[in-house]
Amino acid sequence: MADTMGHSATATRNTSVALGFCLLAIAPQIFEFIWSIGTIFGWGAGRGPATVLISHATALVAGAPAALIGSVGGETKKASSDVLLALIYSYPIFVVAILTLFMTIRSAQDYVGGVILMALALFALWASSDLQGMRGFSFGAGTAPRMFGGLLVALSAGIALTGLLTDGPAMAHYSWRGPLFVMASIVFFALAIRPLGLVVSAFVSFMIAAMGSHETRWLEAAIVGACLTLGCALLFPYVLGLPMPMFPRFLIQ
Repeated sequence: MADTMGHSATATRNTSVALGFCLLAIAPQIFEFIWSIGTIFGWGAGRGPATVLISHATALVAGAPAALIGSVGGETKKASSDVLLALIYSYPIFVVAILTLFMTIRSAQDYVGGVILMALALFALWASSDLQGMRGFSFGAGTAPRMFGGLLVALSAGIALTGLLTDGPAMAHYSWRGPLFVMASIVFFALAIRPLGLVVSAFVSFMIAAMGSHETRWLEAAIVGACLTLGCALLFPYVLGLPMPMFPRFLIQ
């Protein structure tokens, strides 16, 4: 009975890890979809939410398999960026997620950490896929990212393999509040800098990031945020000479 309960617990943990990897496999697509929502309100440029959703769904379900079949048949048609994202990034992570269901993870921290590093490396390989590679002995813009990305894939695969072959610590408790609010503040700043200006965007972004801790003292956070906002208002437009809007668009107009 103890063996049965242990096997059931392991299967449950593996299922949770595999589902997490599936979410990781479509994380770039989800991020672009969230980013595209801002285009409805004029907060950014790019494709709309419907276009992003349809394009990525088509690439994952039909475009990438068609590209694989075409490459086997000798076709040399250039794939779109969405299809390349599915082929280079999403599909390998999906494969890892499926294999995880049938593996015995002996060191969860090493295994999960290795797979996450592998995802970062694969994303770097996709991001550099449209850059020029080597021509003869001359390095192109995409040579170094692809070289280091390939090296990181190999190293991260070794770390993940260590988590399968050697005993190690289980997954520690991880609080998502801090990273969640920090990422939310970054996204807000990116979306709000044009319509709201640097002053408002910087201060509000800092206050959103401050919500990531239970120990935040709001008066001190507001003072620090105001000082940082003043520093940004002097640094970017005057010291660095970057043409950034300072105040909300409706006030200027």
